[in-house]
Amino acid sequence: MTLRTSTIAAAVLASVLIVGYVILDRLVWQDGFPEGLIQANGRIEGDHVTVASKFSGRLVDLAAREGTEVHKGQVLIRLDDAQTSAKVDQAARLVDSLMAQVEAAHTALAVLNLEVPLNIEAVGAKVASMRAVIRKAQAVEYEARRDTDRIRALLPEQAVSQQQVDQAEARWKVAVTEIAVANAALDQASKELAQAELGWQRIRSKEAEVAALERQRDQADATLAEARSVLDDLTIVAPTNGTVTTRMVDVGEVVAPGAPLLELVDLDRLYLQVYVPELQIGKVRLDLPARIHTDAFPDRSFEATVRYIASKAEFTPKEVQTPDERVKLIYAVRLYLTENPDHRLTPGLPADAMIRWKDDVAWSKPR
Repeated sequence: MTLRTSTIAAAVLASVLIVGYVILDRLVWQDGFPEGLIQANGRIEGDHVTVASKFSGRLVDLAAREGTEVHKGQVLIRLDDAQTSAKVDQAARLVDSLMAQVEAAHTALAVLNLEVPLNIEAVGAKVASMRAVIRKAQAVEYEARRDTDRIRALLPEQAVSQQQVDQAEARWKVAVTEIAVANAALDQASKELAQAELGWQRIRSKEAEVAALERQRDQADATLAEARSVLDDLTIVAPTNGTVTTRMVDVGEVVAPGAPLLELVDLDRLYLQVYVPELQIGKVRLDLPARIHTDAFPDRSFEATVRYIASKAEFTPKEVQTPDERVKLIYAVRLYLTENPDHRLTPGLPADAMIRWKDDVAWSKPR
C-alpha cells in the first residue's frame, strides 16, 4: 500500500468516526434533540433545616404543622418551662438581694471615708515633730542638769553665788517641764494616729467586704443569665424562613435534647438534582439556563440555572477499562429554580429538565 493510499484511507476512517460520533450524539445520547440541549430528570429538592431542642422537656404548644409557612424568629414549639421559670425567679431574687447589700456596703464605706480623719499624714507628721521636740528638750534638760550639778559643787567654795545656783536649778526645772509637756503632746498625737490607722483598717476591711459582695453579685448575675438563656431556649423559634414539611412530635410528648422535631424547607430556594452522563458533562457549565417540566403542571415550564456540578462521578468503578464502563459514569448537577410561583413546586416532585448549552438553539420539551 502506497503512502497516498494510506493517507486517503486514514482520512476516510476519520470522516466516518466523526459522522458516527455526531449521529450517536444527536440520536442516542441526545435522544434526538438538536445539538445544544441536554435532557435530564430527577426529583425536586430543597435545603432541609432540622429544628431541634437544646434541652429535654414536655411539649406543651405546637404552633406550626405540616404545610405551615414560617418566618425566621417565629415561635414554632414551646416546652414546659415551669421549673426553669422558678429557677429564674429564684436567681433574680438573689441578684436583687446582693445588689441591695452591695449598695448598702458602698454607703457604709462612704460614711467611713467621711468619719475617718483624712489628715492621717498630717497626724503622723505631728507625731514625728513631737518626738523631735522631746529629743531637743531632753538635750536641753541634760545640759541644764549638768550645769546645775556643776554650780552646786562650786557653792561650798563660794566660787558661785546662791543666786547663780537658783538660776541654774530654775533652768533645769523649765527643761524638765518642757519634756513633760512634749511627752503629753506626743501621747495625744499618738492616740490620734492610732485612731486614724484604726479607721483606715476599717475602711480597708469595708472595701474588701464590698469587693466580695460584688463578686457574689456578678456570679449570681451569671447564674441568672444562664437560667434565662435556658428559659428562652425552651421556646423554639424558626431558624430561617421556610415551610414545615415534616413534623416528628405532637403536644404532650417528652422530647430529648437534639432530637429532630420539625423540618423546614425554603420553597423559594428549590432545585432539581439531575444526573448527566460523563460523555455530556463536558458541555455543562455553571450559570447555563435550564427549563424544568413536571407532570403536575404540564402546561408550563419553570426557569432554572445550573448552580452546582459535582466534581466526582457517581457509580464509578475503581478501574475504568472499557468504553462501555465509561458510559456508566454520571455526574450530579443541581438546577436552582429562578422562582416558585405560589409555591406550586414542592420537594419530592419528579421533574424533567432541559439544559441549554448553546444560546442559538430553540427550546424543546422533554421526551
